[in-house]
Amino acid sequence: MLTLPTDLPPVSILSGVAGLSHLGVIRVAGEDAVKFLQGQLTQDVALLSLAEARLAAFCNAKGRMQASFVVFKRSEDEILMVCSRDILAATLKRLSMFVLRAKAKLSDASADFALFGLVGSAIESIAGGTQPTWVNANFDAANVVFLYPGNGQPRAMWCAPTGTPVPAGEALPLEQWHWLDVLSGIAMITQPIFEAFVPQMLNYESVGGVNFKKGCYPGQEIVARSQFRGTLKRRAYLAHTDGEPAVGQEVFHASDAEQPCGLVAACAPRPGGGFDVILSMQTSAAADADGRRLTLGSETGPALVLLPLPYSLLEDI
Repeated sequence: MLTLPTDLPPVSILSGVAGLSHLGVIRVAGEDAVKFLQGQLTQDVALLSLAEARLAAFCNAKGRMQASFVVFKRSEDEILMVCSRDILAATLKRLSMFVLRAKAKLSDASADFALFGLVGSAIESIAGGTQPTWVNANFDAANVVFLYPGNGQPRAMWCAPTGTPVPAGEALPLEQWHWLDVLSGIAMITQPIFEAFVPQMLNYESVGGVNFKKGCYPGQEIVARSQFRGTLKRRAYLAHTDGEPAVGQEVFHASDAEQPCGLVAACAPRPGGGFDVILSMQTSAAADADGRRLTLGSETGPALVLLPLPYSLLEDI
């Protein structure tokens, strides 16, 4: 049973515009751009319309995620993939190895586009209101991709060519955007968790990051087997701690002081104190997590208290 700690201070509604300097952009352009990505990502890019965006992962042959992206089209033959900057160069190199004779050009377009996060009233003033998750709306030269809420608050990502006037709104510290990212329950792949998880270990199948009806891609057999043969024993969970976590840090359960039961996939300071984290953890440990039996880093580390996920898992829908 997952319980919400009663001693966490309430957080006032956040609103504003945050510069997303931790993210970069890979551009895939050319008449074979869709066909190429269709064979590489967990998402069905062929079904992606100009009015949509999607979460997607790039896996190795064992189904372990090497990168994750927010993917959307700027035109029928130009696709942008937003990912963590710390894995961008290596990801671009790996993807480029598979282009072969495809008429698709991959490039680091981070310098060509500006990325900003919009929260609360900033969405109203720029986009005129909120839209369902994964809508890709055009506003002049900008694309506005509506993301999963964080802490129940609407969020969107603004992407426009460099030099486009910055979206108006009160400046939101990047630290607070990171916290809202964590509270959305969706962890993006960064270098410390490179090849640590299959998509379901971060609940990607439950938030639209995996399409099980599309054709082949690296690791597809492992990803499909995890879903349909009941072999998945790890999931992503939200938690709070008074300690200071780090991405990739191990998590322990009181029943086994020697072997970690999970890893920190994302973390950010909570306004008001402590840290909120996304854990990828054994489902058995989560089922027996009451009484502050989860600890950070070691059996004697700071306690972790589980929080409710903001979405339903696919198996529960």
